[in-house]
Amino acid sequence: MRLKAILADDEPNILRNLQQVIPWDELGIDIVGTARNGIEALELADRHIPDLVMSDIRMPQMDGITFVEKLRDRNEHCLVLMVTGYQDFEYVRTLLRYGVSDYMLKPINYDELESTIRSLAEQIRVKKQQKQDDELRWDRVRNLALDKVLYDVVMNYTEVTPKSLLPINDLDLESLAYVFAMVDVDEYSQKSLLWSEEERKLWNFAVKNVLQDTLMDAELKFTVLQLREGEWCLLITSEFADPAQLIETMQQLSAYLQGNVLRNVKFSISIGLYPEAVHIRQLPEVYKKLQRLMQLSLEKQQSILVYKDVKEAADANISLWYLVEDIVNGLKQLNREQTEGALARLKTLLEGLPNSSFARASQMLHFLILHLLRELREMNCMDLREEEEVWHKLDKCESIQHLLQVMTQLVTIGLKGGNKKKNSELLMDAAKEYIRAHYARDFGIEEIAGALGISRSYFSLLFKQHFGETFVEYVTKHRMELAQSMLLHSDKSISDIGKAVGYTERRYFTKVFQEFTGEIPSEYRDKRREAR
Repeated sequence: MRLKAILADDEPNILRNLQQVIPWDELGIDIVGTARNGIEALELADRHIPDLVMSDIRMPQMDGITFVEKLRDRNEHCLVLMVTGYQDFEYVRTLLRYGVSDYMLKPINYDELESTIRSLAEQIRVKKQQKQDDELRWDRVRNLALDKVLYDVVMNYTEVTPKSLLPINDLDLESLAYVFAMVDVDEYSQKSLLWSEEERKLWNFAVKNVLQDTLMDAELKFTVLQLREGEWCLLITSEFADPAQLIETMQQLSAYLQGNVLRNVKFSISIGLYPEAVHIRQLPEVYKKLQRLMQLSLEKQQSILVYKDVKEAADANISLWYLVEDIVNGLKQLNREQTEGALARLKTLLEGLPNSSFARASQMLHFLILHLLRELREMNCMDLREEEEVWHKLDKCESIQHLLQVMTQLVTIGLKGGNKKKNSELLMDAAKEYIRAHYARDFGIEEIAGALGISRSYFSLLFKQHFGETFVEYVTKHRMELAQSMLLHSDKSISDIGKAVGYTERRYFTKVFQEFTGEIPSEYRDKRREAR
């Protein structure tokens, strides 16, 4: 990387020699200005933000020491090489106090000067590279934190709050708005039946990668969240003021996404689009609307569907959808009464349908059975043998009554084992122990859900129900409590304590700790030790 430098000396011959004798271009340094006094040098520093300044200590109007003192108020990272004819120790001490990196005595030895500049340039490049690497790591940390928050918001596991224990408090969450698109692999339930769990993960990973690469190629700011197997939501930072332009652009992008997934993964996907920018608080509602749109579009195959936000007609299909959603929610909440009540209402609705509606309702019920089957798989409520049995019966269904029998069988599978509540408690006890045993390293929901043998979405739901807070909130709070204890009862450094509770980045640890306690770790330790 090339660096910028300023030369300041009141002697024109020295300025000319400095520019001509030192091989600046070979050193990768551009001289962006020369100055005859400290005032000129300060103006150049304000204009160019140099990486290196070489300045004489004796200059008219503003001397070198005053210049460096004022420079430090503007640019604390710039390295300064001072040239002086004074060998007085007091001057050297003053130079060091203001952060001068090195000094040369007049008359200048240009070979020695070149060696010193080369060394300083290397220091600057190392620091700049470290800063760039730190910023990239920090950006990744912030993006992962925002993804976690958005996932919990979309799934309705958490509320949008002004403050968070995650490193995103410099973001105004309340102002965030997104273009919302939902991606669903066509006939995913059928396709995935014969795959092992590992194969399902690989196929889902492949589709997500293609979605991300396509959006990156389109130079969009985006988040891709997997909500269920074979289902993703795309949250694209809204830059469209005109709804018509939004839809046209998103339809073009959707066709591009479909083509790339089909070409690279050999799957067809359907995409549902919401026709306007979505405020962050609307995400759960819009997700359910798009999911309903996708599931109620019975003949969709590689379709692009735009949600029409009109008052929904109270027809049998809409009613069936809401009743199946009640069944799903009852199963997720381990509420037998709600689940069985919704199933009874669904049977009553179907029994009261006129003959003319039977064909459409039968088709709709078939698709909703696939929706329920998919949810049960997410909840890890059925094994391969049970799923194959359901598919075998579904293939032979010839009437609504037969379909109802399959629906009832699925509900029974979801409610099976009167110890379901106990099983969920055992899972959460295991999750709590896993968290306790792995505080010292970074791990996420995918890892712990995989260790427990359940899906990410089901784990998140159980965790919120059991502990009353999201996984991220729980882990962060307990890590901070452990860090507080270690700060008070050990002499470990701040960095070591951060690593001990799972934060490899000291900056991230300090920021989260400050959000949790109101103080940075060193202040927290010093104040309480002084009070003893």
